[in-house]
Amino acid sequence: MKITFIGSSHGVPEPNRKCTCIMIEVGENVYFVDMGTSAIDGLRARNIPVDAVKGIFITHMHGDHTNGLIQFIDLITWYFTSCDPVVCLPRMEAARIIDEWLKLTMNEDEKEIRYRQTKEGVIFDDGVLKVSAIPTKHAHDAFAYLVEAEGKKMLYTGDLANPKFDFPVAGLEADPDIVICESAHFPATDYAEVFDKYKPKKVCFTHYSDRFLGSVLEMCKELNDKGIPALRAADNFEFNV
Repeated sequence: MKITFIGSSHGVPEPNRKCTCIMIEVGENVYFVDMGTSAIDGLRARNIPVDAVKGIFITHMHGDHTNGLIQFIDLITWYFTSCDPVVCLPRMEAARIIDEWLKLTMNEDEKEIRYRQTKEGVIFDDGVLKVSAIPTKHAHDAFAYLVEAEGKKMLYTGDLANPKFDFPVAGLEADPDIVICESAHFPATDYAEVFDKYKPKKVCFTHYSDRFLGSVLEMCKELNDKGIPALRAADNFEFNV
């Protein structure tokens, strides 16, 4: 399971970082967690066929996690028409809004998009990749995702209210190989209590803002000193789980 950060920024793009968009590759299949920026651009730049995308999993409906989704759906309705992913949405009203936007932009192609409502529990399993949703308190209908493939597990927190009282503990109890954490809304050091208790195998911080960058570096050092590999994501950063 290969993870690539197409975008690693916080609520707005930075000069060298786009908004949140995480690509997962399992063999020839591709999946996305959030599309805050253009996933199509990321695929084309890497010469990855657009029709390799089998699933899209949105953590919550804030624009920095969804702004690339309309472009993606627009292009697969009239150009990359062989692409037929399942699109998991926390709020199904978004499907209607996207359909209305396509009509407004005179895209009259009648491709049926396979939207699916995100609810707690397993939301996707195509025999290659399995995704389970864990509710969080960051926004109305917000979720963390536990992603499983090739015998490996990745926990992505999505955005949180604060890890001191809003951490997807069920995902940690599944013993993931890596935990990918946001740090846009609170200092990364607020994760310390959770990580002291559950001792993750590996941690990666993304979706961090400049005001909390110091705490991300501090938390990475603290975890590394304890023998827990910890790193900070950047755009185009990639690794195998």
